[in-house]
Amino acid sequence: MPKMSTKSWLDNDTFAAWTFLAPAVILLGLFVLWPIAYLFYLSFTAGSFTSTGIYWVGLKNYWRLLLNADFWQVLGNTTYFTLASLVPSLVIPLGLAVLLNRSLILRGVLRSAYFLPSIISLVAAGLGFRWLFQTSGPINAFLNIFDIPPISWLGDTFWAMPVIIIVSIWKQIGFNMVVFLAGLQAIPPSRYEAAELDGADGWRQFWHITLPGLRPTLIFATVTTAIFTLRSFEQVYVITGGGPLNTTNLLVYYIYQEAFAQFDFGYAAAAATVLLALALVLVYLQLRSWEEE
Repeated sequence: MPKMSTKSWLDNDTFAAWTFLAPAVILLGLFVLWPIAYLFYLSFTAGSFTSTGIYWVGLKNYWRLLLNADFWQVLGNTTYFTLASLVPSLVIPLGLAVLLNRSLILRGVLRSAYFLPSIISLVAAGLGFRWLFQTSGPINAFLNIFDIPPISWLGDTFWAMPVIIIVSIWKQIGFNMVVFLAGLQAIPPSRYEAAELDGADGWRQFWHITLPGLRPTLIFATVTTAIFTLRSFEQVYVITGGGPLNTTNLLVYYIYQEAFAQFDFGYAAAAATVLLALALVLVYLQLRSWEEE
């Protein structure tokens, strides 16, 4: 019985494939996989890169995270911020996309106007919102018209976080709107025509055609928006600095403080590992949802 020929991994096709893939694989290893591995290693160490050097401490940094009340407050702040930002960042762009998907006057201008916030630097946006919400700013001046006393938006433990949430929603609206517009244009118009012939009104078409047709797009937008809010840093750094009383301190800003203000790199790496784990869970859920399609 003749032996079956097997293709060598060094044949022309395989060699060509690895030749073209090599630059991407090398870049992925250098700028993604190696930093993640080094971050994980640092989370088990303590010390400084300058004077004492780093040394192995095992799970001590993770144990400190569990016992640190500030970390749990920051984790609670991040959860509240993410959940409060997520729903409006999906609902508002979805509504705008449905409206702008129709034949409207100045539709192109409106699309550009709503997309504009997504290309503006968060630092510039943060400075603008800090000016709007300062005690003597335009927001309080407008409220004064209705005899509402000035509110210390950025100095009040209740109102400071909603300001950060508003900035995040404003920043994310344009990107998600474009994503939903692309999803809407992928739904066959014949479905809507058949629904109209059956007497379905606009709401029934939305619930039974638009939303099911946008399911993969909704999954993508949900996960990317959640990851965007998890890694929020600029608005906190520029607007509140984590205050007042640590009520707007989010996980990325907390990691920055521990690493570059306290120079506790091992502890900051442990907190960053927790953040990475949360992001990986979101990606895993997205992949599972797509597999169920």
